[in-house]
Amino acid sequence: MTDRIVVVGAALFDGPRLLAARRSAPPALAGRWELPGGKVERGETADVALVRELREELGVDAEALARVPGEWPLKPPYVLQVWTARLLTRSPEPKPLQDHDELRWLGPDEIWDVDWLDQDVEAVRAVTGG
Repeated sequence: MTDRIVVVGAALFDGPRLLAARRSAPPALAGRWELPGGKVERGETADVALVRELREELGVDAEALARVPGEWPLKPPYVLQVWTARLLTRSPEPKPLQDHDELRWLGPDEIWDVDWLDQDVEAVRAVTGG
């Protein structure tokens, strides 16, 4: 059996709003939306990886709060795990620095206004209860 590689996604909330990030690369994913995050590196815990990825991709200081129950398959050997997170008080506003060309804060009635990546749909449902 191949070792699986965990990709962490951030359910980053600002009050009731959830942050969505539009992919700019690779071409097959460009233009679709996802929860920001990235791969857990060897020797790194998922919560530490999430904080690092949010700093690299969005330029923010965040805190991982809790893992969302469940795990979603990506292209083998990758699996997606999602954590709720919040921006720290001192953090600047998120900016699309790597792999994204737009960010959008989505209120509860706007969650499905964007074209989520297929693999993120179930994770977003788990996070939002919808």
